[in-house]
Amino acid sequence: MAVDYPDLVVVGAGLFGLTVAQQAAELAGARVEVIDVRDHIGGNAYSYVDEETGAEIHKYGAHLFHTSSPRVWEYVNRFTGFTDYVHRVWATHDGEVYPLPTNLGTINQFFRAHMTPAEARALIAEQAGELAGQDPKNLNDKGISLIGRPLYEAFIKEYTAKQWQTDPAELPASIINRLPVRFNYDNRYFQDTWEGLPVDGYTAWMERMVADERIHVSLGVDFFDASQPYNKDALRAAGVPVVYTGPVDRYFDYALGDLKWRTVDFREVRYDEGDHFGCPVMNFSDADVPYTRAIEFKNFNPERRESQNPDRTVVWEEYSRFAERGDEPYYPVNTDADKELYA
Repeated sequence: MAVDYPDLVVVGAGLFGLTVAQQAAELAGARVEVIDVRDHIGGNAYSYVDEETGAEIHKYGAHLFHTSSPRVWEYVNRFTGFTDYVHRVWATHDGEVYPLPTNLGTINQFFRAHMTPAEARALIAEQAGELAGQDPKNLNDKGISLIGRPLYEAFIKEYTAKQWQTDPAELPASIINRLPVRFNYDNRYFQDTWEGLPVDGYTAWMERMVADERIHVSLGVDFFDASQPYNKDALRAAGVPVVYTGPVDRYFDYALGDLKWRTVDFREVRYDEGDHFGCPVMNFSDADVPYTRAIEFKNFNPERRESQNPDRTVVWEEYSRFAERGDEPYYPVNTDADKELYA
């Protein structure tokens, strides 16, 4: 029996894949089949409400929407409204909590000073000049040359070692190009024109994107499983256009080898209190804390306090490591060898 193939198959029901599907249906009148091996839409931005606490859990780590593109902002607002959430991050170092990215407040607190912007700028320039005239041999050198040794060693060095499971002295300098330092008290994490979180969650937003009779979504479908109707070989043989949004090395069956990725493991902790950190994201800069950061999801949505449990909260601790096959590939390592392999 012949398969009635659609005009387009999109592999991956994340934000990019769903945007392709929505636009193909709307602008070209295409019949689109969206498939995903997971049991939900939304890709890594998928979220759900935790029944005990009322917190909206971002299953694959914190996702914050921000853009400076009027076109993008107009488009996404067709499918969701946004809260007035502004992302701010705090870091615990040596028993104190500091604002990030590094700004005048961070600098004055760290150095126990009350410097003006000009004084702080001069100090950081002096400290960053420690390695002036030298080509950075590794990430350590690069970090010092960007923000000076004291701030680098306090907030970057050990945090980076946890992220990469490697001493920064053994990491290439090319991993970082810049480290933001603001010589004012602006501790907003993003500097984009528009920012916020979808008012009723990421999943509801993305469900509305595909609420079109020309779009069909099939979950639990493995593109690489030859026994399933929308598989790579069958679609290629039938000449069906495919937009693939997964890891590119997997698409080619690792024929040239594996690209390097980092992944994240989460440990869930529940507390008998309404608010544990007082903020959504707390970084832990020091090596004696094994995780890089903790996310307290309730604090992303203070406008929902009335529907949240005032006596319980949930926190996810993040542990970064190199990914192996079968892991969720979160971040490309993007070494020179990876770039060459990708090309």
